[in-house]
Amino acid sequence: PFCFLCCVPYLSALQETEKILKRESKVSGSVTENDRDEGTSAGLSGRVGAEGDPEAAEGSYSALRAFVETSLDSYRHELAAILYPCFVHMYLELVYNGHRKHADAFIETFGPLQEEYFQEDIRQLMSVHRKDQIAESQLMQNFRSGQYTVRMCRDTYNSLKRFLQDKKNATIHNIVQENIYIDVYEGIARSRQQVDAVSGSTMGEASKQLNKAKVYYGLPKEPTIIVEEEDDGAGEDGDGRPKKKKAKKDSSLSKKTRADPNAPPSNRIPLPELRDADKLDRLNALKEAAKRIRLGAGNLPSICFYTLVNSHLQATAVEINDEATMMGVGLQDSRIKVFSVTPVKLKAMKSATELETIDREADDVLYRMMDERSASESKVLVGHQGPVTSLSFSPDKQFLLSGSEDGTIRLWSLLTWTNVVSYKGHVFPVWAVQFAPVGYYFVSCGHDRTARLWATDSYQPLRVFAGHYADVDCVQFHPNSNYVATGSTDRSVRLWDVLSGACVRHMTGHKSTIYALAFSSCGRFLCSAGGGGRILVWDVSTAHLLADLWSHTDTIHRLTFSREGSILTSGGMDCAVKLWDFTKLVSEFDLDEVASNSPTVRVATDGAHDGLLLSTYPTKSASILALHFTRRNVLMAAGSPV
Repeated sequence: PFCFLCCVPYLSALQETEKILKRESKVSGSVTENDRDEGTSAGLSGRVGAEGDPEAAEGSYSALRAFVETSLDSYRHELAAILYPCFVHMYLELVYNGHRKHADAFIETFGPLQEEYFQEDIRQLMSVHRKDQIAESQLMQNFRSGQYTVRMCRDTYNSLKRFLQDKKNATIHNIVQENIYIDVYEGIARSRQQVDAVSGSTMGEASKQLNKAKVYYGLPKEPTIIVEEEDDGAGEDGDGRPKKKKAKKDSSLSKKTRADPNAPPSNRIPLPELRDADKLDRLNALKEAAKRIRLGAGNLPSICFYTLVNSHLQATAVEINDEATMMGVGLQDSRIKVFSVTPVKLKAMKSATELETIDREADDVLYRMMDERSASESKVLVGHQGPVTSLSFSPDKQFLLSGSEDGTIRLWSLLTWTNVVSYKGHVFPVWAVQFAPVGYYFVSCGHDRTARLWATDSYQPLRVFAGHYADVDCVQFHPNSNYVATGSTDRSVRLWDVLSGACVRHMTGHKSTIYALAFSSCGRFLCSAGGGGRILVWDVSTAHLLADLWSHTDTIHRLTFSREGSILTSGGMDCAVKLWDFTKLVSEFDLDEVASNSPTVRVATDGAHDGLLLSTYPTKSASILALHFTRRNVLMAAGSPV
């Protein structure tokens, strides 16, 4: 029979042995207790310790920097990634414990030694001097509530562990233990270029585990569209009624490619059914596509640029509809102006009384519904109570979506030119809105650090995408409408699954705020751009950074692809439109290397010498607010004088 009393001496001996082993190895609750296969993480305390010698802070951090600088060259670049989060947490601890003089001296000494892309955040830290100010600082709250992610190989991590096991480094050890998530991978250490390429985000690199989810980046097969065709012979039958029409497949859709194996199932998310008008529009688009010229290095597009004269910096958003027949302009004074960019004037629908007299069976019923007396070259929409920040036309040409600093999203009818719905989900300013390629759904983002998925017939958001640490400044629907990409002031890009609302991709590498996103026509690649004039190219299937394109001298606000995806176009505050050879860029990638832990990033600095930058078209003095390729691949651009 089992006797507990007999086991007591045995258990005591085990405990004594454990104490002796710990004394010999000089380890007491070290990071080694938290090793994991995919990475190493420690519990989050959520507060700053109340103890600690303020005089020792500078010495501890100096010892950490000395350790990093004297490490082997192969480890140094990955080890350097822990310098910034340790710096922030040590400053946070000094402020929390009321050591203002020591905190000021600490940040003045070590602040300038941090990377250039962290200097804006450090200036925010310098404005926090008291414990009560910590709660008011968004950056401080991010570091207190979240964990900074650092990726390093197993050998680099073992080198760090040996340093942390020294009792003299207890302060650094506690910070790493509680506030830093170390994502350990198997393989060789990354080079400086590879580490720098994915550095810069507010809360460190993206975790490998987060990017393992499967993404259906392919495009679904186009549905078969049936058109109606009248019978041969007389227009009426013997009873004087119009002859019935018989269904027929359109010849332009007879040649079909195989279904993409990476495409999502057709029933993965509920999609609106195609109306007759939608089918007709798709047929027209295919016919236009047959007439367009394929663009490339030897065949650049024609560009039509619209300058918003006399705007006096009032234009805050510009959008061109898919057919390139209308241009919407959002203004600082909360108004929206919609212009016709063709000879056809904009008209409003007739009143309900007049519509009752129209023959609904007439072939030109849509023409008869419009009031010729209301025809004009532009329309003005009034309803917002703050500057208009973003516009988006619906694919069916019936609605215009607008976001504003007043925190609302408004849906406008392009038939009656009135406000139909006001969506009030965001608490703070809305920075961007966009319709889904299939219509019906739209997405918004704003200052509240979230993006939201909506349906036009619902007052409440269907999904709330939360995870960014700062403002979400731009959004972009994937071409298959199953995913939404977001760019943020936290200098990271995220991809969200519309079905589950989960973040399936987290990509870091930007050194400043992200203002523009664009998916390639095939859906596999995502381009992002913003401050600093850099364009980053990502592989959505692996979440790896493929290329870093430098040429712009100021913030980039717009990105767009040509219709077949061969040319990437960018424009921004440097008053220039640039064309990039995306076909050449993609052809240089080694797919086997892309699938590795640390693929080589293609860096093109003013890529004219290697053929990636095809051409630059400067404007006289207008910043670029809109870029749009027509169905025949004519590039339309618009801007406002600066």
